[in-house]
Amino acid sequence: MSKFYARRRLSIAAALTGLIASAGLFNAPAASAALPTPVSAATARSYLATLPVRTESRTGYDRDLFPHWITISGTCNTRETILKRDGSNVVTDSACASTSGSWYSPYDGATWSAASDVDIDHLVPLAEAWDSGAGSWTTSRRQAFANDLTRPQLIAVTDNVNQSKGDQDPATWMPSRTAYRCTYVRAWVQVKYYYGLAVDSAEKSALQGYLNNC
Repeated sequence: MSKFYARRRLSIAAALTGLIASAGLFNAPAASAALPTPVSAATARSYLATLPVRTESRTGYDRDLFPHWITISGTCNTRETILKRDGSNVVTDSACASTSGSWYSPYDGATWSAASDVDIDHLVPLAEAWDSGAGSWTTSRRQAFANDLTRPQLIAVTDNVNQSKGDQDPATWMPSRTAYRCTYVRAWVQVKYYYGLAVDSAEKSALQGYLNNC
C-alpha cells in the first residue's frame, strides 16, 4: 500500500471516529444501574392521589430497627447483590465482595471502578419510611422494606451523593441529573404506595409537580 493511500485510510478512520464521538457513542456510561422499572407516570399519579397526607414524626426512630444487608444467597448480602446487579463486568471474591467492575450512578452521571465509591441507596430512606408509617410495622416488614429487591427501592449510586441526600424526600432533594428525575419520583410513589406509607403536604406537592412534567 502506498504512503498516500495509507494516509488517506487513516484520515477516513479519524473522520469516522470523530463522527461517532460527536454522536455520543463513545460517551455512553460503562454500566447502567438496573433499578426495577417503576410504574408509569400516569399510574404514579393515580397512586399518589390515594396516599394519605399526614404530618411526619421521627419519634423512636433507630436505623437498627430496619435489619438491612441481610444474606440473599450464599455469601452475598443485599449490598453485594445490588452491586452485582447494577454493575458491569463485576468480579467478586469468595466472600462475594466486589473486587473489580464498573458502576454508573444515574443520580449524578458519574462512573466508578471501585465498589468503595458506591453506596446502595434506599430510594425511600429508612428514616422517611419510619416518619410516614413504618414505625407501626413489625420488624420482619421493616426488614423486607430495607432489603427489597423487587420494588424500585435499592440502587447503586455515588457514595457522597447518597450521603448528601440523607433522609430527605423530593421536596428538599432530587437527583442532579434532571433526566433521571421522572424515574426517581415514579419509583418513590410506587414504593410508598406498595408499603402503604403516607406523604406530607410538601412532599406530595413536589411529587405532583415532577410527575406532571413526566
